Amino acid sequence: MTELPTVCILAGGPGTRLGDRSRLTPKALTDVGGEPFLSHQLRLIASYGAREVVICVGHLGEMIEQEMGSTRFGLEIRYSYDGLGLDGTLGAIRRARPLLQDRFLVLYGDTYLRIDYRAFAEVWLNSGLAAGMTVLHNKNSWDHSNVVYADGRVLRYEKGVDDPEMEWIDYGLGGLRCDALDVVGVDEHDLASLYRELSRRSQLFGYEASERFFEIGTPESLAETRAFLGAIRER
Repeated sequence: MTELPTVCILAGGPGTRLGDRSRLTPKALTDVGGEPFLSHQLRLIASYGAREVVICVGHLGEMIEQEMGSTRFGLEIRYSYDGLGLDGTLGAIRRARPLLQDRFLVLYGDTYLRIDYRAFAEVWLNSGLAAGMTVLHNKNSWDHSNVVYADGRVLRYEKGVDDPEMEWIDYGLGGLRCDALDVVGVDEHDLASLYRELSRRSQLFGYEASERFFEIGTPESLAETRAFLGAIRER
């Protein structure tokens, strides 16, 4: 594989857990080490061979497009805007569908993932399954575990339940075939609902991550991410 499939970045959320700092600045543009968090994400995926990115935007999306532009780090960047109100994660992907390849990667816009994007894309594509999910053996360490995983398959995915069999967590990078978007009805707006149904149908490939993830969803996690990325820049 010479380059990654198109990467769809979900950056439309309002960032309410960040408080007042997200009221005038979209979460993706939160300053981390002197530059927008989104720049750190784009630089990372470009290093693994990404060439095309579709950013799904909602809250203050115009600011993101104005700041990031149409090219950065060798990436061609296009934007898909939520409709009236927020589309939700799955709704945003559906709206961006005309801009995506038949198979594409999905990345949450508030996560920095230390994983081999190219290796994940390659083994998922070779699996022939409709979708792929990166998973971390979390054991409720960094967040609430939500995955039962074994032998390269996500056997069960369910958010918000307390099940001791769920030792793994959705790491934040996924892959989807376009026709997989039709597995659930148009009334479903959450990507988690689609992943849950695909796991029930044995169509969700699993790929093990080994490094903890960093994210900027809360003031506490933002501080951790700033410290981590700041240490990288000083090396």
